[in-house]
Amino acid sequence: MLQRNHLGFDFRPRPGSAPVEWRVEDGLTGYAEALAFMEARAAAIRESSAGELVWLVEHPPLYTAGTSAKASDLIQPDRFPVHQAGRGGEYTYHGPGQRVAYVMLDLKRRREDVRVLVGALEEWIIRTLARFNVRGERREDRVGVWVVRPDRPPLAPDVPAEDKIAAIGIRLRKWVSFHGIAINVEPDLSHFSGIVPCGISGYGVTSLVDLGLPITMGDLDVALMQAFEEVFGAASSARVTGERSDRP
Repeated sequence: MLQRNHLGFDFRPRPGSAPVEWRVEDGLTGYAEALAFMEARAAAIRESSAGELVWLVEHPPLYTAGTSAKASDLIQPDRFPVHQAGRGGEYTYHGPGQRVAYVMLDLKRRREDVRVLVGALEEWIIRTLARFNVRGERREDRVGVWVVRPDRPPLAPDVPAEDKIAAIGIRLRKWVSFHGIAINVEPDLSHFSGIVPCGISGYGVTSLVDLGLPITMGDLDVALMQAFEEVFGAASSARVTGERSDRP
């Protein structure tokens, strides 16, 4: 089986497809509200009554459990609300200072291949981070994006420390994706201590600000759109901020 590094990361739609709608949400979005909205939008995309969408949000502090979550990985179950996400993966944290990008794409217009989609999402994050001179890396045995930390004690001789800077968790329904990625800009990193993030122990969690980069959420959003278009194709330049209705 090919490693993700060799799958190819072009996940553009077939020629003539409409640009992906791009929305940026003001304030903090409740998780149950976001989940209901994604479910409705994914169904509308499959029915061809709505187009593809990237939706950028921040959440209040909370933990989400994926379909592979282990009860033992929820270390502090009473610390924050815990939501059953329905996506792949294990426990993760969302909160202020973390950009969550929910990605609702029609894979029938692109590639019906979940491994290539995951690789493309990783590539999107890696290219976004590169715009701030941060080298993000993928690991075959660990989904997400990682940064090497030579300033930290090594994990073992000749094995440098690594911190996770971005998480990925997706779900497909009738070849429409939803859920997506989360990049740490300036969240409270102590909040990750209530779980074993993504079921992976022995590694740290970092953020752009933790790496010494005074990046704002707006800075990241610009870089996200630029990198998205390189991997996934055109996105709508009309950025809707704080105008979401209950309709998908």
